[in-house]
Amino acid sequence: MANATLSDPIFHDEGAARAHFEKLRWPAGRTCPHCGVVGDDQSTLLQGKSHRPGLYKCKACAQPFTATIGTVYEDSKVPLHKWLLATHLMCASKKGISALQLQRELALGSYRTAWFMAHRIREAMTDTDDTPLGGEGKIVEADETYYGKPAITPALRTSGEPFKYPKKRNSRPVVALVERGGKAKVFHVAVADKATVQKIVRENVHPASRLHTDESRLYHGASAAFATHETVKHSGGEYARGDVHTNSAEGFFGVFKKGMKGVYQHCAEKHLHRYVTEFNFRHNTRAKLGVDDVTRTDLALIGTVGKRLTYRRTDAAYV
Repeated sequence: MANATLSDPIFHDEGAARAHFEKLRWPAGRTCPHCGVVGDDQSTLLQGKSHRPGLYKCKACAQPFTATIGTVYEDSKVPLHKWLLATHLMCASKKGISALQLQRELALGSYRTAWFMAHRIREAMTDTDDTPLGGEGKIVEADETYYGKPAITPALRTSGEPFKYPKKRNSRPVVALVERGGKAKVFHVAVADKATVQKIVRENVHPASRLHTDESRLYHGASAAFATHETVKHSGGEYARGDVHTNSAEGFFGVFKKGMKGVYQHCAEKHLHRYVTEFNFRHNTRAKLGVDDVTRTDLALIGTVGKRLTYRRTDAAYV
């Protein structure tokens, strides 16, 4: 999206922003969130100084509603056009945009407001598609990385042996499954042991897929669950053997770490899964898959429906 698109009325005019969001949320016509009746002729726009803009009254159940009910925008005092602009900025920035920068760009009153807005937008980016990656003839790469300092440094390896260099070897594990040329599913886990990692792989990769990993013991025995399990030996200087490699997964981690270190800089472990979600969303809606910034933003806006995130819930631990 060219910078000129930022002049679009939806980013600075409340009426245009509301009309755009309503069109995305109600493609088949206005839908009452209380009784479910559908149709623009089934509700009436309430006008006058005593009614806030965009307030409708359902003819069937006589309940008032707006387009933001049942979305991450519900009960927010931030104008809708600023929500749309914040969503666009997060979607169009390959490595993310800091809450402090959002505060500047949107002229918000506090950093906390910008920070909370960013987390609500990340909630909207959450992938709800449980379709497994890969399939017959397709390749799925699995890899894990470690980001930042752990909240609690474990004393032992998953094998039970002590770490030789605990501070260097222990960190917050992130597991990535990347379909070659396709989408990804990425997870922040408490412990990256064999049972946890293989459970994630089995539940999210189609059994007819070719699985590519490095020589990590975490994946030993995975061949029984997939068409093939092929590995590259990084410790021996091997990074590709024909079409066998994990470069796609490592490429995802490269963008993720550059964004986390260069843009976000600090992230508590209890929030890491939300940042993982953000980078996962942009990867799955990247330009190489035919998605531009406009479409990516609209997908994030559609993703706000049916999701809520209160300020207190942002302190919830990752799963």
